[in-house]
Amino acid sequence: MNSNIKKVGFYFFGLLCVAVGLYPIIYFVLDRRFGLLGSKTADLLTNTFWNIGFYGHIILGGLALLIGWLQFNKNLRSKNLKLHKRIGKLYVITVLISGFCGLYIAFFATGGLISKLGFMSLALIWLYSTIQGYRFAKNAEIIKHQYMMIYSYAACFAAVTLRIWLPILGELFGAFIPAYRIVAWLCWMPNIIVAFFIVNNLKKKSLSV
Repeated sequence: MNSNIKKVGFYFFGLLCVAVGLYPIIYFVLDRRFGLLGSKTADLLTNTFWNIGFYGHIILGGLALLIGWLQFNKNLRSKNLKLHKRIGKLYVITVLISGFCGLYIAFFATGGLISKLGFMSLALIWLYSTIQGYRFAKNAEIIKHQYMMIYSYAACFAAVTLRIWLPILGELFGAFIPAYRIVAWLCWMPNIIVAFFIVNNLKKKSLSV
């Protein structure tokens, strides 16, 4: 029974990742003033460098979200290690590009300094944990690699939690700006805390073996 609940939970988690991973397609189908772009100025929307940063962030970030959750499938890792490594390398590449793009566009985040610092912190944590995770994998420090990639994907999953929290906070405050300032931190901080407890639990299990 417990095993079935875990399976359902994992695939629901995967469904959320796929749904939000495909979300950037909307920006190529609907009017550009849709969603978060509706809060941007006309000058910013015509800025070439900002557009490169924005689309680089959402497209590559979406791809990272789409493929990253598969790496936590034990069957995939044990039965097809080569595929796991290939997906992992693609994930790292997408995170590096999306992360640096995200760091750049964070300077232009709606809501002022509070929002900017929140999204900058997220980008730095995502980049750091991913680079460290890759470094540990290259050095064959697999356990440390696994721990770091849990943190990396927790940061990546902020794309999902942002879209859960933002409409809730928008309704609560009745205004976009205060909601966005809070969500700039709330979209990733609980994720990292959950990742900490998961990693801590795995460490305890490894010590008890």
